[in-house]
Amino acid sequence: MSLRSPLARVLGLGAAGDGTSHWWAQRITAVAMLILGVWFAVSLPGLDLTDRGAVASWVAAPFNSVLLILLIAVGAYHSQLGTRVVIEDYSRGWAKVAGLVAVQFIHVVVAGAGILAVLRIGTGG
Repeated sequence: MSLRSPLARVLGLGAAGDGTSHWWAQRITAVAMLILGVWFAVSLPGLDLTDRGAVASWVAAPFNSVLLILLIAVGAYHSQLGTRVVIEDYSRGWAKVAGLVAVQFIHVVVAGAGILAVLRIGTGG
């Protein structure tokens, strides 16, 4: 005998009801990372990475700044999604809760630092 409602059985939702949204988020961010990663990899060979001014002016270009910020934000979110699954699957009790909080905090701080760096380099600050 199942305790799930008929609607939950039809929709295939798990106990938390958001398993498919997490799965879709991972796939969509993976595709976004692929597109942004290709853009980034194609953009770098034409750039003199030893010249700080050239890199700063490249980052300051609005198109590049927006795509760099998207790359950082999507990359951090995609990484957080994957790391969260590992912690949920292999941790129990207080270690699971502490790990989930730490992962969320670390990813927000790293994404914020990356975005701030792009903004500071782009504005010359």
